[in-house]
Amino acid sequence: MNYILLDDYKKAWVFRHKDIPVSDIDAANIKPMTSERAAVLWTTMVSREHDHPDFFDKTDWCAQEQNFSQEINWEDAWESEEPQFPEAILNHLDWQANTTVYFCMARNNIIETTFDVFKRNWQNFMFLADGSLLLGKKRNTVVQFLESGNAKLGEKPSA
Repeated sequence: MNYILLDDYKKAWVFRHKDIPVSDIDAANIKPMTSERAAVLWTTMVSREHDHPDFFDKTDWCAQEQNFSQEINWEDAWESEEPQFPEAILNHLDWQANTTVYFCMARNNIIETTFDVFKRNWQNFMFLADGSLLLGKKRNTVVQFLESGNAKLGEKPSA
């Protein structure tokens, strides 16, 4: 088994927030990974050495500034009256709606969904923004969401 039930996920409250409801259909497509599956994906796509963004160093591609071209603010859009997913991020990623995405918070904490589900529910995910990386399956573009309210737009180097 690669996933745990959303109801069993320790941070599921972010998807039950009364002010930012998630539809039942979207909730069914928000799939927290088991610790074992998350660890494999993290090691393959994020870092072999470090378990959390707080510990990244120059040996990690995601800590190397040359892999990021721009930093934008996501928090203003999140707090606005009509919260729209930031256009600069959409333009940077240029992913299709059905692209499989991984919201990577730590070696043992990754959520898989599709890009359209992520975009519709991005405000919920931002409660978990603490250096979290949004990666797409078979995609090199990446976004790192910082607790400061900014997001770094970048490219994952080809292996």
